[in-house]
Amino acid sequence: MSDFPFDAIGLDLDGTLLDTKADLAAAVNHALAEGGYRQVPPEKVEGLIGGGAKVMLARAIEHQGGSLEREDFRPLYKTLLRYYSEHNAVHTAPFPGVIETLDALAAKDVKLAVVTNKFESFAAEILDQLGLSDRFVTLIGGDSLGKDAEGNFRAKPAADPIHAAIERCAAIRLAFVGDSTYDVMAARAAQVPVVAAGYGYCDRPANELGADAVIDRFDALIPALERLGSS
Repeated sequence: MSDFPFDAIGLDLDGTLLDTKADLAAAVNHALAEGGYRQVPPEKVEGLIGGGAKVMLARAIEHQGGSLEREDFRPLYKTLLRYYSEHNAVHTAPFPGVIETLDALAAKDVKLAVVTNKFESFAAEILDQLGLSDRFVTLIGGDSLGKDAEGNFRAKPAADPIHAAIERCAAIRLAFVGDSTYDVMAARAAQVPVVAAGYGYCDRPANELGADAVIDRFDALIPALERLGSS
């Protein structure tokens, strides 16, 4: 039996497992062009990622002084989704060290779950195209758990998707890894340890996210988790 301190790990997708910013930038800019807005440089897109496609597009419009009513925003959002559904793995790839670290965790009998605010269908398609799907016990997307009483998706920063990951992995002790305030807030709400992916698309400096540990590359994850487990 493995003496690793966690029997399951929950992992964010964008900016944690996968470098998706180029494909997300292309989709956002396609929608912005449709609405007559300025293009966002790819390097600026990192700061928009984290809350799902709708939040990302809204932030891109707000950052250039725009504001749309629901009836005007919805067509642009649909344009983004349509474009991204057809071009979601053109440039997307795992971050350095991801494959080797996932192999090492599997060798320790650690169950892995993806918990993302990306729609489940998009996340599943990308993981399939990259040949990664079989590595995960479950995939929980931003729309996987339906909506709450107020009509909002039960997604991060709520604890619901992490609770679902714990249940589906039959986990006794799960840790979570992500690169945004959404990830840290969800982990805190679920009362599980959280590691910040400082190399990702952090919406504030990584050491200010409030995580229990920060890593600057994915292959530093296992030592970080071992330190957390012994503290």
